Amino acid sequence: MARCTAPVLGHRSASAAANCPACGSRYGRYGGYSIYGAYSSYSSSGSSGGGGSSGGGSGISARPRWSPAGSSVVYTPTEVLALTPVRNSVENLAKLPDLRDVFLCHAWDDRQGPAKELHDLLESRGVRVWFSEKDVGLGVPLLRAIDKGLANSKVGIVLVTPALLRRLPTEGIADKELSALLARERLVPVVHGTTYEALREVSPLLASRSGLSTAEDSMASVAAKLAELVTLELFPATKP
Repeated sequence: MARCTAPVLGHRSASAAANCPACGSRYGRYGGYSIYGAYSSYSSSGSSGGGGSSGGGSGISARPRWSPAGSSVVYTPTEVLALTPVRNSVENLAKLPDLRDVFLCHAWDDRQGPAKELHDLLESRGVRVWFSEKDVGLGVPLLRAIDKGLANSKVGIVLVTPALLRRLPTEGIADKELSALLARERLVPVVHGTTYEALREVSPLLASRSGLSTAEDSMASVAAKLAELVTLELFPATKP
C-alpha cells in the first residue's frame, strides 16, 4: 500500500499533494471539500515569479469564492482548500454580534516583533484583532482575559515562530491558547521564520492543519489573505 508523504514532505502546495503516492489519486478533495466548490476559477501561469504566493513554484493560482472581484491577492489551490472550512465557520458566526475577527496567539518573545507586525497589518485592513499587548489591562487576570478573548473571536491565528516552538514544551500561556484553538475548526497557523517540519517535532496536531507561510508570501500578503477570509462585507453570507 502506498504511504502518504505528508508526515515527511507536507502537502502545502498543489504539486506536493498531487505527487504523493497515497493522495495523488485523490487530489481535488480536501477534508470533504471539493476543489471545484472551494474556489471559482484557477489559472496556470508560465512562471512562478519571484514572490512567495505561487505555492512553492507550482505555477497554479486560485481565487476563493470570498475574494472580491478585482482583488490582487493570489492564493494556491491548497491554501483555498485549507481556508474554506474556516470561512464557512466565519459565515456561520455572522449572526453573532460584537465578535472580534481574529484572536492572535503568539509567543511572548514575539509581542514586539512579528506578532505586532501581523497585528498592525491586519488592523490596517480593518480587521478587529484580539491581541494581548493591548487587550489585557493592568490588574486583569491574564488567563481569564485570554479565555474571554478566545470565546469572543471568529478565528484563531497561531503565529508559529522559533520562539513559539521553544515556548510550547514549557506548557505556558501560548500552550494553553493553542490547546483551546485546536478544539475548533477556526484555526489558521501562520508559519514565520521556521518550517512545518520543525513544528511537527513539537506539535504534530497543529502541523496537521494547513495554513499560511511567510516562506511563500510576505507578511503583508498573509495579512491580506486573512483580512479577506474574515471580512464578510466582501462576500456576504448566503446561509440561513
